[in-house]
Amino acid sequence: MTTPKSPVPPAVLAGLALAIVLDTVIQVTWKLSVAGLPADATLRATVSGVLSGPYFYVAMLAFGAQLFNWMRVLSRADLSYAQPFTALSYLTVLTLSSHTLHEHLTPARLCGVALILAGVFLISRTPHRTPEAAP
Repeated sequence: MTTPKSPVPPAVLAGLALAIVLDTVIQVTWKLSVAGLPADATLRATVSGVLSGPYFYVAMLAFGAQLFNWMRVLSRADLSYAQPFTALSYLTVLTLSSHTLHEHLTPARLCGVALILAGVFLISRTPHRTPEAAP
């Protein structure tokens, strides 16, 4: 017998959406923080260059926000339900990278995103929380 699917609480949906946004911000700001550095820069030059720009600090703030947001999401939903939703940030990062960083969208990348979307859709059809066992 299958357990009826309970509606996903709005707090979980908002937390998952915020996790996707924050992860996108983190990934793009990482890229922007090293974008002007030469490929052959030493470790010291890389660290110095990254610390001298604002993008590193934006990424750190987003990491802090992500930590607190993720704890709230996991207090309300199973990890096996919530974590796959964060894969949607692959779509947002790909889109933002294409538009703002002028990175190329290849057919293989688009197929990969389609598979991610299919997986997230399938996960979304399951209960957000494992039912409590009857005493």
